[in-house]
Amino acid sequence: MIHSSLAEQLAAIPDATLDPDATFAQLTTLHLGGKPALAVRCATITAAANTVSLLDAAGVPQLIVGGGSNLVIADGEINLVAVILECDTITIDRSTGIVRAEAGAVWDDVVSLTVESGLGGIECLSGIPGSAGATPVQNVGAYGVEISDVLTRVHLWDRKRGVDEWVDASALELSYRYSNLKFTGRAVVLEVELALNVDGLSAPLRFGELVRVLDAQAGARVSAGQVREAVLALRKGKGMVYEPTDHDTWSAGSFFTNPIVSAESVSQVRSVAERLGVAEGMPCFEVDGGWKLSAAWLIDKAGYTKGYPGESAAARLSTKHTLALTNRGNATTNDLVELARDICHGVHQVFGVKLEPEPVWIGVEI
Repeated sequence: MIHSSLAEQLAAIPDATLDPDATFAQLTTLHLGGKPALAVRCATITAAANTVSLLDAAGVPQLIVGGGSNLVIADGEINLVAVILECDTITIDRSTGIVRAEAGAVWDDVVSLTVESGLGGIECLSGIPGSAGATPVQNVGAYGVEISDVLTRVHLWDRKRGVDEWVDASALELSYRYSNLKFTGRAVVLEVELALNVDGLSAPLRFGELVRVLDAQAGARVSAGQVREAVLALRKGKGMVYEPTDHDTWSAGSFFTNPIVSAESVSQVRSVAERLGVAEGMPCFEVDGGWKLSAAWLIDKAGYTKGYPGESAAARLSTKHTLALTNRGNATTNDLVELARDICHGVHQVFGVKLEPEPVWIGVEI
């Protein structure tokens, strides 16, 4: 429980508003999760920093919430304060290509505005749900582009040192779906700064599916607007663009990361695939640290097809993409967790590969 005196102090912070009725089912794209002890909506980055600082000083556990697109939260009463980032100013310098977005800005709004402003570089990240502040935390990426390709600096509230500062992107140790902000809680992202192309052309096309759709050459740079339209169409076809009225999009996006494994593991997976008669076209790419496999391919070939386990299930795989676990409107978090465990177990049984979930888990574990 939150002591009344602490609630009064939180309410007194300028641009911070208490929301006693908020639930995580309302705050997440999975529409799952129970009720926090208290929710504080922060309209400015200063309010966010002051709120986090006050709660830390009081020793009260908290969860920073932006778009809620990467959270799996337990049902029932959750003994923490939800700090909801609603600071959403976006600043664009068309002459230099420098873009700043406050943490609560809807990420796809950032992408849309940059493309409309004649800038290129993040069009492949169109349609990704969530907020701008979440993008560096797990180095968001899609269709051959990662936020690390364009991120220059991040404005942080360092919780351990009590310092408000801008830090270079190099200090975040960004790699595939990782930064040293992820799972550590050491700092809160207040703003991001990006350096984009001023010529209106996209980042070099690296993703095969996108290259084919655009009828372009690998490595080519084309109109950023054209790439954005193609990416949105591809994502919608996979149920990966959140729509409040479509339960097939009530998900956390790609639920599992693409596993990076050793050459020996690749041989093992290929051997199994050959035995199953599905080895042709098996996705496998050499990357730093090993070989990247496709989580979606592994799930599908292990026997978990789109819509699994069937129409009667409250939580099931999307009907459009095997990498999205969805709430069909009446699921509980436990339903989703059981589905995730089932899939992880099955993939490991068939291919010997351990899948790792992308979302942050609160009050529950796989």
